[in-house]
Amino acid sequence: QIDKLLKPAIGVVMAFVGYYFMKGINTDIPRIDVTDELALREVFFGEGEGKNHVVLCHTLPPENSNKKPLPISSVFQDAMDEIGSSNPSNSLASFSLIDCAHVLPSGKSIQDKFKLNPKKRPTIFLSGKVHPPKQIPEKHLKTGHMLAKLLKGMLEPHAAKIESTKDLKSKCLNKDTCALLLKGGPPPTFLKDAYKNLLTSHEDVQFASVDSKNMIVAGLEEHLPEFQAGQHRFVVFKKISGGLDAGKDGKTVQGRLITSMLPLDENEALSFNSMSSLVASVKSGKTKAKKLSSLPQVKTRTKKMEEAERAKRERANKKKQGSSSSSSSSSGSPKSTENDGSKDGRKAERERRRQEHRASNPDYKEKTPEEKAEIERKRRQRMEEDAKKWNIGAEDAPPEGEPFDDGDEGGSYAEFEDGDDGVYDVDDNEYEDDEDVLDLD
Repeated sequence: QIDKLLKPAIGVVMAFVGYYFMKGINTDIPRIDVTDELALREVFFGEGEGKNHVVLCHTLPPENSNKKPLPISSVFQDAMDEIGSSNPSNSLASFSLIDCAHVLPSGKSIQDKFKLNPKKRPTIFLSGKVHPPKQIPEKHLKTGHMLAKLLKGMLEPHAAKIESTKDLKSKCLNKDTCALLLKGGPPPTFLKDAYKNLLTSHEDVQFASVDSKNMIVAGLEEHLPEFQAGQHRFVVFKKISGGLDAGKDGKTVQGRLITSMLPLDENEALSFNSMSSLVASVKSGKTKAKKLSSLPQVKTRTKKMEEAERAKRERANKKKQGSSSSSSSSSGSPKSTENDGSKDGRKAERERRRQEHRASNPDYKEKTPEEKAEIERKRRQRMEEDAKKWNIGAEDAPPEGEPFDDGDEGGSYAEFEDGDDGVYDVDDNEYEDDEDVLDLD
């Protein structure tokens, strides 16, 4: 009975082996010509078309030998089929074969030059635009699906996850243009698809997301629709000037990072078209973004933080209403052009002097943010130099045991000990005669 059970099992195993063997000898996978230097530089470093390459080390037997070539790894083949089916244009990565034992003109073989371990089979590396050849660890080579999942995670564009202020500055605000999605909860499928399409439609824009259900972006909330659980908000940042490494490089001082923002209108539905048009208008400069006085900060959402942001929002609304009412009330009467001490008068005086200065200097040009930053840097340097002149150092101190003496005539405390001018003797009984004493006895 055991023999009867073994025969079908052996037949099934042999069928699987035959299937994978026939699948492995598939010749549709291109092989890299190791004698073509340009092709090698394209595969290794992404020069030329700038593609990413997934390469399997596969050495052919000598032409004169009767040995058959080793079959292609089924893991490599399955990953290629899975990525090819989900990405028909094959823009994610190109799959190819190469002889890793080939010796390069430098005298090193391909596997020695890029530190590939041929004992770990299958030997697969990823290279091209993403980075020079790096071998894929064995833990991702158990199945073709695992390899395809790793490649998609590494090569497909994805939004940066913001979890701290440092993440927000480095991953978003320091970019030329950055779009931020503030999630009020788990996003629906249509929003995920729309955001994914934005990544491919605007490749030169950095996209990011933050969980606003648990995090609050202080300094930004008052410019956005008020947070509601389950409601998602969208905003686009555009950097004005500066950077994060301001002042660290003595040769090129970038200055403080200054950015601007433009949110999606609360009356407009969150869709691919609305988000894409907002990104395009901010990126091209067609729509002017609002300059932020300070950089936003990511903090944990608490009741105290919510109350603080709510109060800030109310103050901003009151200020906006007050400015609109004052402008409407002053529209009937002309503003003061004389410096009468009022706020409008002082502003008019400054504007008048500014216009006079520009009129008397026809070659006047408005200073750029970089020039203003350089002027500010020099001003701070002068202040530091002046402060050093006034600060008392160890070398300015008198010998130990002697009191400080500033060198002024009559400046010591001794002059007050002998009853000189400036010291008045007060008789304790001087006022006793004038006081009316009430005898309670």
